[in-house]
Amino acid sequence: MLAASSLLLLALPFAAHAGPNEQAKRIYERIAGEPPPAAVLQQMASAICGGTCTAGAAGAAPGSSGLLAAAAIATSAPSFYNVTLKNFAMPWTNRAATVFSPLNDSVATVIGMVRDNVPFNTLLDADLLYTSNASGLPAPSAANNNHYATAETNGVNLMSTLVKTTQSGVYGTPSAATAGIITTRGMASAFFINGTNRAMFRFTMINQFCNDMPALADTTRPTDHVRQDVARSPGGDSQIFLGTCTGCHSGMDAMAQAFAYYNYNATTGAMVYTPGQVQPKYLINASNFIWGYITPDDSWVNHWRQGPNTVLGWSSALSGSGTGAKSLGQELENSTTFAQCQVSKVFQAVCFRAPVNSTDLATVASITSSFTAGGYNLKTVFQQSAAACPGP
Repeated sequence: MLAASSLLLLALPFAAHAGPNEQAKRIYERIAGEPPPAAVLQQMASAICGGTCTAGAAGAAPGSSGLLAAAAIATSAPSFYNVTLKNFAMPWTNRAATVFSPLNDSVATVIGMVRDNVPFNTLLDADLLYTSNASGLPAPSAANNNHYATAETNGVNLMSTLVKTTQSGVYGTPSAATAGIITTRGMASAFFINGTNRAMFRFTMINQFCNDMPALADTTRPTDHVRQDVARSPGGDSQIFLGTCTGCHSGMDAMAQAFAYYNYNATTGAMVYTPGQVQPKYLINASNFIWGYITPDDSWVNHWRQGPNTVLGWSSALSGSGTGAKSLGQELENSTTFAQCQVSKVFQAVCFRAPVNSTDLATVASITSSFTAGGYNLKTVFQQSAAACPGP
């Protein structure tokens, strides 16, 4: 990967390419969130200058193979997994988008995927779960978060103790009904609880497409899947529905139907899956518009494959329709925007700023191209981003 990554045309300014020690320290702190141990600093500095460091030596140019090698060393730090990656993924798993929540199965699974170089374009469809094999932990349970919360309280080293397993094996969810982090307990407790399950779709757009629904609104799409609970003349004005409501609901309702068999039971603390039986929440408030769509099953269709949202870059290898959360996850995670969003989020996490200027955007585009061509390895994206912005 380093050879391929060295082809990236990264040109972020870094005054006079500060010395290798300074560059190594900045890269490590950005990736691991703490100063490097002396031995690691020396190892990274040596990597930066190709093993021939001399007193007063200049550092490497941004994006060079030496900086990438140093960044690869930094991603071996335990704090990269326990702190940086936890804070990176935690906001995806709660409506407040806060990092101040206990470790959960969703976040542990993201951390494990990055550690093991699991292709990140399986984030929303895989039958995958990571648990910890550290001693003294409660068994992982579909009904509570005790296993993960205790691991965090005990300061468990996630880099060395996470074990790859499956949701079907641990939670008993049918493998065909698993959909990556969507069907983890952490995500279900936040976005399948109460409501209409539109929340799961909306927050997936926010977190994995880097866009909230208003930015994706398209009033030109068919309204054939808009449910009965959406009034067609809110406030007595049908133009509000046609000019505003349809923008979100025409696309969202047609795809959120994939979640029709899912619910979260706050009493038992577990996700509920009812194959062949649509959850009652999909049929509430039918009197708002009795001629609206009545959800019959978990089939879905992506109306955004036509119209303005074709710019999201849907995969030509997929059909744009299917049944269940797993196939919808595949539709989403194989889009161009999904890949761009992951890289943009990593860039912001490592460089401490969103990509805003032309140089930043060119860097993100180049890393995105490498990300998709290189098997969706998110750890490499962290390394490339750190190598691209080692300066202040």
